[in-house]
Amino acid sequence: MEEVMGTPPRADGWARYWRDGQRPLEAMHAHFFQHTFHRHSHDAYSFAVTEAGAQRFTCRGAAHTSGAGMVMAFNPDDPHDGEAAAELGYQYRIMHLGPSVVRSVLADMAGAETADGATGTARAAGSVGSAGSVGSVVTADSCGNEGTAAMPLFDQPVLADPVLRRAVLRLHTALLGGAGQLVRDERLTAAVTAMVRRGGSRAPHIRYRPGDGSVRAAHKARTLLLERYADDIPAQRLAAAAGCSRYALYRAFRAEYGMAPSDFQRQLRLREARRLLAAGTTAADAALAVGFADQSHFHRWFVRSFGVTPGLFQRAAGAPGDPVAR
Repeated sequence: MEEVMGTPPRADGWARYWRDGQRPLEAMHAHFFQHTFHRHSHDAYSFAVTEAGAQRFTCRGAAHTSGAGMVMAFNPDDPHDGEAAAELGYQYRIMHLGPSVVRSVLADMAGAETADGATGTARAAGSVGSAGSVGSVVTADSCGNEGTAAMPLFDQPVLADPVLRRAVLRLHTALLGGAGQLVRDERLTAAVTAMVRRGGSRAPHIRYRPGDGSVRAAHKARTLLLERYADDIPAQRLAAAAGCSRYALYRAFRAEYGMAPSDFQRQLRLREARRLLAAGTTAADAALAVGFADQSHFHRWFVRSFGVTPGLFQRAAGAPGDPVAR
């Protein structure tokens, strides 16, 4: 296994990336000094442990700092940014677990506990851990994917919980360390269990409120962007589709989704580009297909959003189960 931590540090640090070839499960181990994450979100649950230094970021309308030993938890589609909060940067381990991965573990937990006489899914996701947090239950993830297993959401982006930290670290080291499938599966179950029982704390609020014109406008604009993300859509056209002024749409969209319409469109493009890269499309062709003006522009935004280059991501996708380094 390639040892990256022994290499001389660079101004922008180093990163190792790993990707599962069979399910939406990814992991990164990195040390960043000057790298700044632009405001973005993931279509997955993201859990990280800060190993050294400190990282500051904004999420859910507030500023947060994660120091050494702390856990960060992001729900799917939680907009956030990030940068070093210390002169020596920060070193961290982060994992992205697709909702289907979490749902599968919760369904398995529910079946096991039902067999023991519990009340099934509600108890599996709603048990109280020793830290006192209750994992809430909902019937769909925040991406709108319905399922039989309840899905947790996390109120606190930063958690100081040594049990949760250990569970996350054990899974992460198994993923990047080349552990066997059985070990990875066992630690995945343990990590998701710890996340839900010690960190999960609420069900989602219902965003759509009948009669609220600004919310409906934001939803209409989002629908158009989802359908035509690769197009060069003028603000006036987006506002017309939403049925309001450009200024009103900008305010409504930010209030509802935590980012500007242009940031949301760029994020959709980047997510589709990741899919294309994983399927073997070249970076140049992927950039063109999703609507970026040129490859350099695409490269810059990919790094600002995911912390790795398109090439590194594609190498990880082409060799699932093997970590790759920049």
